[in-house]
Amino acid sequence: MFGFTEKEIEIFKALNTPKKIQDFINEIPVNYEPDGDTVLSPRMVLKENRAHCMEGAMLAATALRFHGHRPLVVDLATVKDDDDHVITVFKQNNHWGAISKTNHAVLRYREPVYRSIRELAMSYFHEYFTNHDGKKTLRSYSMPIDLSRFDKKGWMTAKENVWYVPEYLFTVPHRQILSRSQIALLRKADPIERKAGEIIEWKKNLK
Repeated sequence: MFGFTEKEIEIFKALNTPKKIQDFINEIPVNYEPDGDTVLSPRMVLKENRAHCMEGAMLAATALRFHGHRPLVVDLATVKDDDDHVITVFKQNNHWGAISKTNHAVLRYREPVYRSIRELAMSYFHEYFTNHDGKKTLRSYSMPIDLSRFDKKGWMTAKENVWYVPEYLFTVPHRQILSRSQIALLRKADPIERKAGEIIEWKKNLK
């Protein structure tokens, strides 16, 4: 199925709920990209046992696909001195939820309780800030992008980096969530929030 081996298929078949997928994604060490930037395919994430947010999102989307969901991701876009975050979105009982690979205590899994993609994206707004200065940085979000558009390129099983996926995400229209006047009035995160934001799940060089 989809070009995966029997062993890989067994893994995906066992991940039959978003909760199980999130737990599985959490157990994969963070990809610190020691040899340079990567965009590993789901197959290579399983092989190398490492992933950053984009790689985790693609793996989660693949797992959902095995169980009848469309492989959908959403790009959360920020200011220039912060990083975008990519989440895998799914629907249960007509409400949206998200699976998220992150190394921090925030920007994580979202229960499927949101009525729209905007509601879901906005649930990340308050805790999306830079630790060094506490500035809230989330500015826009994409609508769900179906990764099956890349099937002909073999995005799920490629041995090479699949740069074309994030490159496409950067080009799609994004919906702005703040006006200039709202940005000017934003309050910085509290010191205790910034301290909590320094908590990480995986340390560098952790074996």
